[in-house]
Amino acid sequence: MLWKCLLCGYRYDPDQGDPDGDVRPGTPFEYLPLDWACPECGAGKDMFRAVDEDLEELEEAAEEDGER
Repeated sequence: MLWKCLLCGYRYDPDQGDPDGDVRPGTPFEYLPLDWACPECGAGKDMFRAVDEDLEELEEAAEEDGER
């Protein structure tokens, strides 16, 4: 499951971790340090929400179809 920043849209992927923030790959969002912040905008963990990757892809595809 991915975690998306509500402020900037950054997605935290536990499989990737956050190498620049010293977070090893495989680290679940729940185990990130309390002071961890979004690497893009600096938002705290409380500004992230879990997102379903498959559902998000469907929503993005529907938006693209609507723009055509």
